[in-house]
Amino acid sequence: MSSTNPKTYEPTSPRKVAFLGMGVMGYPMAGHLALAGHQVTVYNRSAAKAQAWVAEFGGAAAATPREAAAQADIVFSCVGNDDDLRSVTLGPDGAFASMKPGAIFVDHTTASADVARELFKVAQGLGLAFVDAPVSGGQAGAQNGMLTVMCGGDAPAFDAAKPVAMAFSRAFTLMGPAGAGQLTKMVNQICIAGLVQGLAEAIAFGDRAGLDVNLVLDVIGKGAAQSWQLDNRGKTMVADKFDFGFAVDWMRKDLGLVLDEARRNGARLPVTALVDQFYADVQRMGGNRWDTSSLIRRLK
Repeated sequence: MSSTNPKTYEPTSPRKVAFLGMGVMGYPMAGHLALAGHQVTVYNRSAAKAQAWVAEFGGAAAATPREAAAQADIVFSCVGNDDDLRSVTLGPDGAFASMKPGAIFVDHTTASADVARELFKVAQGLGLAFVDAPVSGGQAGAQNGMLTVMCGGDAPAFDAAKPVAMAFSRAFTLMGPAGAGQLTKMVNQICIAGLVQGLAEAIAFGDRAGLDVNLVLDVIGKGAAQSWQLDNRGKTMVADKFDFGFAVDWMRKDLGLVLDEARRNGARLPVTALVDQFYADVQRMGGNRWDTSSLIRRLK
């Protein structure tokens, strides 16, 4: 697991945990749990990734979510979408089928608030706890163990999961009842969409105006225009490099969740809806796997 900032692990009692989903986020997140001293069993739909994780970190791999979750104190997941989440929790091979009474399921998927509430109720009926806990910080945050985690659920389950989850987190915060974590992640994605489009337009304008855009970014980054996106993606946008993790396809999935929720709650999101269509343009350009800063490609 590559890491530019080695994680310092706070002492916590070793726990038996499972992690479902060995993607670009789940693989390093589970790695931090193992490095923090927890006993980790992993599951992935493609077994080869789970076996690669075991070869790197030890622990064990399971053939189904049910097998991975058996006897675990806490089961973590990070999968693709609502349907993927249901597939690893529900049914005869799902994690809920084998989790022991009082065990906690912590889901780091960016999913809908509806599925979070649904699974919270199912878990409650089985004597389990469910915490929706989407993350921000991208692939680098997962690798460095410095994710920001926004949680929804009951306080006792949150309090029990937090010391373990801090292995891969810089902040792990309870935002409210079930679904509140997912709603907070939607707020996060609304902010990012608008910021990246503004930064793309600013860079394109500066370039057309004949300015040294890298120098411009250095200067305005010391003033009110400063942002994480400017600091971390401004100069890579100038350099036409878009291989920094969070893909356009994933952002469109997230913005779809945002716009669906806005239709339900009546929020007006004109800029977010427009930027979503700009990302659709990037997809038509073949940029499905480019990172979200690739919005600038439309303007060149």
